[in-house]
Amino acid sequence: MTIAINIAIKDPKQVFNDDFYSRLFDYDNFTEVYYGGASSGKSHGVIQKVIIKCCQSWEIPRKVLWLRKVGAAVKLSIFQDVKDGLADLGLLPFCKVNNSSYEIVLPNGALFIFKGLDDSEKIKSIKGISDVVMEEATDFILDDYTQLVLRLREKKQKKRQIFLMFNPVSKLNWVYKEFFEGAAPAGTKVIQSTFLNNRFLDDAVKQHIMDLERTNPAYYRIYALGEFATLDKLVFPTFEKRRLDPHSDELKELPDYFGLDFGYTNDPTFFVRVKVDMKKKKLYFIEEMCRKGMLNDSIAHAIKSMGYSKEVITADAAEQKSIAEIKRDGIRRIKAAKKGPDSIIQGISFMQQFEIIVDDRCVKIIEELENYTYIKDKQTGEYTNTPVDSYNHGIDATRYALEPLNGSANPRANTFKNYYF
Repeated sequence: MTIAINIAIKDPKQVFNDDFYSRLFDYDNFTEVYYGGASSGKSHGVIQKVIIKCCQSWEIPRKVLWLRKVGAAVKLSIFQDVKDGLADLGLLPFCKVNNSSYEIVLPNGALFIFKGLDDSEKIKSIKGISDVVMEEATDFILDDYTQLVLRLREKKQKKRQIFLMFNPVSKLNWVYKEFFEGAAPAGTKVIQSTFLNNRFLDDAVKQHIMDLERTNPAYYRIYALGEFATLDKLVFPTFEKRRLDPHSDELKELPDYFGLDFGYTNDPTFFVRVKVDMKKKKLYFIEEMCRKGMLNDSIAHAIKSMGYSKEVITADAAEQKSIAEIKRDGIRRIKAAKKGPDSIIQGISFMQQFEIIVDDRCVKIIEELENYTYIKDKQTGEYTNTPVDSYNHGIDATRYALEPLNGSANPRANTFKNYYF
């Protein structure tokens, strides 16, 4: 039997949000689904609950599998968040943290393992899992969830649970169909939260979220109210998802194109690598990098680490200063996109000529394709040819990437890498 870790918290309100504290020791539901708006504290609340659960006395030390769909996203997302959660509870100095293998051992022998599920073979050898946490659950597919549930149900650990956290996106996503379309599976608890549930959120962030109601209603419904999007007319109604190998006969002779869309606080910086078959009219999404809060030197470093410092990269022309700084930092062939009248509509029309195939590890591109819609005229009820300014950062980067098609982009072969720094 494991020894319980005593965590002395004088004032729980200084540590926990009320909604999460009320269910902190409730382990009766096999599946717990946490969804809602941005900055609602759902991920932090789940991390707190799982840590404290593992600190209890159990016959067998708990072994928790913390997951992101793409392995490259683990280091600076869920792995760092859990370390922060352990530090907040005063436990981190007493834990054994392996920053290379992404494992943490608690003082009572409980083990945290952090993995990406872009390759399901990565977790097949892990035995004795007691709990699973799926961060950004909408990035996964139903088969991922099904296989994880089957693995959990085979184990002898008591009070086994699987936790899912996500911002709701479109109703096309598997989580909506599984947990919200009709009755949820037996043993499932669904918990919604918004930024209003998070007492630790500062006023500036709250104001920004509230401002979305005026500046971006589509984002407001999802990121403020935590609602699933009711989709209108999709810009790209059909596309194919499958695993792509840049070295395959299908792809190895096709040229690469690279695009960059800038973001920082509220929007992500988005870098894409695509391949184009002009004869067969096929557009392949090979790799993506997506991250908020990136300074220009970090963007340059990321592009170098991906192996593309010598490639032609077409970037958002509105960020001339950023382009100059990235060029100064060694990305010599970066250039500004040509922005003419109606360049967005023209660029989208060009993309719509192609059959779109997306590597299943490009989870953010997939999210955009499933949510990028046209604006509906409020008076006539008819759709315009202008898209909503949401779910378009990867799409914008792709429009920029495709500009050199009338020039020359040198083909290159590379293994797949996906980056979420």
